[in-house]
Amino acid sequence: MSAQKIYILGGYQSDFAQNIARVNQSVADLFVETVRSGLAASELDAGEIDVGHVGNFVSSLFSGQAQLGGFFGHVDPAMCYMPASAHEAACASGSMALLAAMADLEAGRYQTACVLGIEVMRNVSGDQAAANLRPAAWASQEWTETDYVWPCAFNDMLGLYEERYALKKEYLYNISQQNFASARRNSNAQTRQWQFTENSFSDDDTANPIISGNIRKQDCGQTTDGAAVVFLATEAKAAEYAARRGIALSAIPTIKGWGHINAPISFKEKLRLSEPDGYIFPHIHSLFQQTLKRAGMNDLSAINGLEVHDCFNITEYMILDHSGLYPPGKAWQAIENGDISRSGKLPVNMSGGLIGLGHPVGATGVRMLLDSYKQIIGGAGDYQIDNAQNVMTFNLGGSATTCASFIVGKSDT
Repeated sequence: MSAQKIYILGGYQSDFAQNIARVNQSVADLFVETVRSGLAASELDAGEIDVGHVGNFVSSLFSGQAQLGGFFGHVDPAMCYMPASAHEAACASGSMALLAAMADLEAGRYQTACVLGIEVMRNVSGDQAAANLRPAAWASQEWTETDYVWPCAFNDMLGLYEERYALKKEYLYNISQQNFASARRNSNAQTRQWQFTENSFSDDDTANPIISGNIRKQDCGQTTDGAAVVFLATEAKAAEYAARRGIALSAIPTIKGWGHINAPISFKEKLRLSEPDGYIFPHIHSLFQQTLKRAGMNDLSAINGLEVHDCFNITEYMILDHSGLYPPGKAWQAIENGDISRSGKLPVNMSGGLIGLGHPVGATGVRMLLDSYKQIIGGAGDYQIDNAQNVMTFNLGGSATTCASFIVGKSDT
């Protein structure tokens, strides 16, 4: 467990349906607007923030802009000389920014931190976007024969599950269908107004066309413009914040547990480390265990909801399969039994996830933490989980290379 509690004072998420280029804005505009909106929503002054951390993967390729930490100085004069840094770990970039901010606060260097995750990805062609995302794999060694690395990569993961466990595609379609349905209840979701037919979640080549191998359109997360911000604080600063607002310190959610693990970037090397009669990716199961242990929990029974990385529906399935909810290869039971539905024992991706809500790569880890915070304070609106006491995130980058997880709850639970 952490040496001291880290509190979440608030945050904000942009509308993931917005196409930044079409409204004549830039990554800088999105940065400034999101942080300003987050400060206002959290009732914080810019001068109260001691340090900034940014999660971003490839702004330099999509927007031609790096050095994103420098934009804090354009949010407010009080942030003009505020220390800041940026963090990259593919789709887990936002989680790395969160971990760095936590370390700053735990070390006593600072008392408050602004953590922003951000990505603009819809300002280039689909082919260029695919090329920009290739470096999250071993670019010169893996899937070099295709222009679309990630559908190909996760098709290989799907093939593993079909070969080892005879996984039926209908369970994956169920995941997508649920996540799109959840997104309709989320006013920030990219797909909230999308319409589907009875064949959209099937092997119909017209309603659900093939992207790569056995990966189809509705199996995929979205290319998204978006940002999310959260504000973290030490216990002393959180107590001051609570007193100013006339609330109990115990009403402010904390990060109760965290996990971080890396695996070799090579997908083949990951498979070499696989357990023949157990977990395909043992490091992912280990991450669940280390995160729960840091929160003082033995298993998932104390967790009331999960926000997990469904860049493809097979990714969500794989994460569930390593969570410990069921034995390896039996995650389909969670779907068949309704465990992951809104009324189930462990609701998953009530926000809509990456498939329904959207996936601005560098923002996703921060957005997951923000949604967990919303669930704990009862502020998730139409996608609120009843009586949510503890919510867990699982964010991964690349082919499950960098993985991170957080548990958010109130300090007295």
